[in-house]
Amino acid sequence: MAKYCISITYINKGGKEMPNKITIFIAGDSTAAIKQADKRPETGWGEKFQHFFTDSVLIDNRAVNGRSTKSFIEEGRLAEIKRVIQPGDYLFIQFGHNDQKPDPDRGTNPYGDYQDNLSAFVHAARESDAYPVLLTSVARRKFIENQMVEKSVGEYPDAMKYFAKKHHIPLLDIYDKSRKLLNDFGKEQSKNYFLHLSPNESSNYPDGISDDTHFNEDGALAIARLVKEALIESELLIKNFLKKV
Repeated sequence: MAKYCISITYINKGGKEMPNKITIFIAGDSTAAIKQADKRPETGWGEKFQHFFTDSVLIDNRAVNGRSTKSFIEEGRLAEIKRVIQPGDYLFIQFGHNDQKPDPDRGTNPYGDYQDNLSAFVHAARESDAYPVLLTSVARRKFIENQMVEKSVGEYPDAMKYFAKKHHIPLLDIYDKSRKLLNDFGKEQSKNYFLHLSPNESSNYPDGISDDTHFNEDGALAIARLVKEALIESELLIKNFLKKV
């Protein structure tokens, strides 16, 4: 992992001094994305991530609702990140929920084109002397009795782990961490972290909603904190810019 980390001295491969500001780009789906006013209180974990960093780090959240590795690339969103990402920046890559869907515009084979697409994200970062980091998908809230199911996002977390190990890419295992967190909360308490609303509780959802994929503000903050914890446990030097709180 360490070979892909920046040095705190901000020197890139060409020996040039790098900017004092480091940007973490987030490429992902609705679990991380910034939400529009008509979707609140739905909140993506990426919206809460800036809170944990010093002023030396900027979070540029490019995650978009409904995107998979396939659609994110085909819509030119990865190309746009590549256009602006700088040496020493980071690209956090988290997909799986929409790759899982039986949709020809989004669906991928976890050990087929999903692997190819992950490679495209990694290469885009490396070609700009930036650092790719893979994040397994956040668990969906799916319980059988009082126990979370083992594969709530199908094979995609394991497929990402396989890719990371094969190609020696840093990986933050958010799937395992979030699954454990939901198990610790239990079937009923875990509802408090997702978009579960009664009728007339929110003007955006007058009929109420029971959504076990997307988070409310508390859930988004809890997942962002898991990403922070995973960073602390990693060898990524960007963790040195986390606030000491």
